[in-house]
Amino acid sequence: MIYRDTVKPEWVDYNSHLRDAFYMLIYSLATDAFIDAIGLDDAGRRAQHRTLYTLEAHMSYLREIKEGAAVHVEVRDRKRIHLYLEMFEGEGADAVSACEQMLMQINTSGEPKAASFDEDIAERIDAQAKVDAKDARYVGRVIALPQRRA
Repeated sequence: MIYRDTVKPEWVDYNSHLRDAFYMLIYSLATDAFIDAIGLDDAGRRAQHRTLYTLEAHMSYLREIKEGAAVHVEVRDRKRIHLYLEMFEGEGADAVSACEQMLMQINTSGEPKAASFDEDIAERIDAQAKVDAKDARYVGRVIALPQRRA
């Protein structure tokens, strides 16, 4: 588990469900926790002249979450910092949401440009993954409505 939070009253909509924007806030905070866990916290970023940029994010809403629900986020898979996260309610085992993000490490000394991960950071990234990629059910989903049958 990389991050925990509780759904706050100001995060819910007129249906008493977690607003879509706040799913992303939770995932954003979880991504910050992931970045800290792999050694790229504020001190690490400054010392190594590195940071991470989010290039793309996709989210799947799997089940409604209501005000007051305890949630936690787990890093489920990562490939070249292709990060797959799932959100769970309380200690439940069924995901309530999934988020896929593409992150790129950036060298911040001089003009920002892509940079490779140092070996120790890469090892910490690998250590965060909880499941094999084949178990990451919502990775790479295309946004589309299913075809209607005639």
